[in-house]
Amino acid sequence: MQFLIDTLQSQAPETVWVILLLFAYASLLVMLRCFGVWGVTIYMAITLIAANLQVLKTVQFSIWESPVALGTVLFSTTFLCTDILSEYFSPKDARRAVYLGFAGMVLLTAFMLLAIGFRPLDPSMRDSPWAWGLENHEHLSAVFLPIPSILLAGFIAYLCSQILDIWIYQRIRTLTQSRYRWLRNNVSTWISALIDNTIFSILAWLVFAPEPMQWGVVVHTYILGTYVLRVAVALLDTPILYLAGHCLPRTTARPTGAVT
Repeated sequence: MQFLIDTLQSQAPETVWVILLLFAYASLLVMLRCFGVWGVTIYMAITLIAANLQVLKTVQFSIWESPVALGTVLFSTTFLCTDILSEYFSPKDARRAVYLGFAGMVLLTAFMLLAIGFRPLDPSMRDSPWAWGLENHEHLSAVFLPIPSILLAGFIAYLCSQILDIWIYQRIRTLTQSRYRWLRNNVSTWISALIDNTIFSILAWLVFAPEPMQWGVVVHTYILGTYVLRVAVALLDTPILYLAGHCLPRTTARPTGAVT
């Protein structure tokens, strides 16, 4: 495991970014092929949790002056999940995946907060064989004790943007009579991703923040800063949406709409 980490760290961050994205797409398609709608739902829940953990790590990319928090790429694939579920199954399945992903994140946070609530070992045991317990308690606290305003803002933005994504996708599908799958995939994701960035940034850095940031900083750094990346990911995942039609379980009927 350490060898893999050392190998990845020896590569350019952009290379690892591509590996992460390809691995996410491949995992999603395998889950779809093996488990159908529930495979995509499980992938979406795990990805949501992983993205909220990845955001704690910042990376210096060559194309940006400042370090960038991870999580954006992985979280962006959750919009692909709802598009796949809406396209090949039903909007009801897509909404259920959104709610289950939300419930999974809430439950994980609650369970870990209860675990952290246990009194840690006495500091006098720092030199004992059980000293690792003290360090692990501190590490878990750093990961699972996020700022409440950020956590709440993330939950609200997630639910609003994902439900909107499903609605826009189906609306475009109706207006185009099930044609132009690439159009509804991209437009729905572009709009919902902007809504997600906007709601989260305004709530986390302006409304709930003890010391609100300047509006210009919120717009340029947090709302628009990662939006270009999310637009790019939406373009890249368009072929995956088409490929998903060939990865459905054999018992799943293919869509009747034209593939254009």
